[in-house]
Amino acid sequence: MQMTRSGQAAVAGVVMLAAVAAGTSPVTASVAAKEPSGLAQYLDQDVDWHDCTLGPDDTTGNKLDAAGAQCADLTVPLDYTDPGGRTLTVAISRLRATDPAHRVGPLLLNNGGPGGPSLDMPLTVGAAMGKVAKKYDLIGVDPRFVGRSTPLDCGWDVGSTVFSAGEGRAGFKHSVARQRDLAERCRETNADVLPHVSTRNTARDMDVVRAALGAQRISYLGYSYGTYLGQVYTELFPGRTDRMVLDGVIDPARYTQTLLADSTGANERALHAWAAWTAARHDTYALGRTADAVLTTVRGIQRAAAAKPLRVGDFRVDEHFVPLVYFSGLGSDLDKPRAELATATRTLARAADGQHVEPGAGLSALLAAMTTKAGSQQGSAQAAILCGDVATQRGTETYWRDIQAGRKKHPFAAPLSYNITACEFWDGPAEAPTVVDNDVPALLVNATGDTRTTYSGARQVRDRWSRSRLVTLFGANQHGVYGEYGNRCADAQVNAYLADGRLPVRDVSCPA
Repeated sequence: MQMTRSGQAAVAGVVMLAAVAAGTSPVTASVAAKEPSGLAQYLDQDVDWHDCTLGPDDTTGNKLDAAGAQCADLTVPLDYTDPGGRTLTVAISRLRATDPAHRVGPLLLNNGGPGGPSLDMPLTVGAAMGKVAKKYDLIGVDPRFVGRSTPLDCGWDVGSTVFSAGEGRAGFKHSVARQRDLAERCRETNADVLPHVSTRNTARDMDVVRAALGAQRISYLGYSYGTYLGQVYTELFPGRTDRMVLDGVIDPARYTQTLLADSTGANERALHAWAAWTAARHDTYALGRTADAVLTTVRGIQRAAAAKPLRVGDFRVDEHFVPLVYFSGLGSDLDKPRAELATATRTLARAADGQHVEPGAGLSALLAAMTTKAGSQQGSAQAAILCGDVATQRGTETYWRDIQAGRKKHPFAAPLSYNITACEFWDGPAEAPTVVDNDVPALLVNATGDTRTTYSGARQVRDRWSRSRLVTLFGANQHGVYGEYGNRCADAQVNAYLADGRLPVRDVSCPA
């Protein structure tokens, strides 16, 4: 599920990569496994650094080049059990350490998703790190099938595979039909690669990146889904990580095809908090002078969209995507995203009244990504990764029962977070999901009101990783804290750890 932020010894490496490629236990295989023929060519490959810009319209490449970054394309096997077979490209970027005397090594970055491009992250993370960034080679990595890394596209006519079940049974049946169609399109266009789209293979690619960079260990900063990827990497490649920061922490036990179900209550509470904020600014937004009045406006928009899709400029927004506009806007309680959601609500309310409206730039970009082919590539990768990890066939009625049970307490969030996904119609994973049962020293960061990766999940990971420490941002509805929320306490804790590698003596509480 899309969880974007408001705002990741050489010989031993060969043995361990061989072990996980064969699907065996890392502990057992590290002793007995043999390197698959041809794997060394990936681990020992030369890195050809070059300019990042691909063309005049490549904004990301232009920004990276302007900052002095370089890019490269690494080669990895599609199937780690067949290293001599088909290959893929994994695109990486690098901002080199400018303090070589105190260089720590590479810091790999992941922006979450699943399916989120991360090539530009050295720019944003470098800004948050300040002078600490001088100690690291900041490495942005587009995971396999994402961004510039041999992208996957199923040719969908919508961008988001996450949407609400709608108001009633008819809407849910439409969701089922749409998700079945999405899965069938992906199977028809990409059946040969789908078995190899998984977090486990992305983690294996990370270790190829590590080896190609000439590092015995990597440091890692991952947000949201990137925290799950980081945990999987530590399980498959024990001893390969140095300093780890996981921000917006996913509990692997809750990583399922209905990944958002755990955040149902947090999203409902965030909606009410936003409504109260908006009501206090009625003179600006005219959406209601009380929180209940604002929520009544939102419910009116949803009912109108259920009766007939809203005309918003060139877009048609139905009952399945209106809640997604709110879900997307509730990832932060900062004034700017709250104001953007209030402005979008004014536009949708006028559309619900039958007025001609044109969306602002932010709403237009969001609707294009959600409801049109423009978002197909990222949506395809997102679904393929999640379903490639955990797809199971539960039966369509189980989703409807969960929606109806949850709707009573969480009328806004439950029809979206419990809704059926394309994973219901996906082929089963080629490998079982990784069981993360190690204990790794890491710095975990989470807000108590996180609407994507809940605080209770972060607590579970902290309890399992007894050598880790948890930085808690109390009282904030925020997904992605470090460098995003502007909290000096949390940012200082992360930077201090990255600077000297020493975790806090105990867990840290930061007020929002």
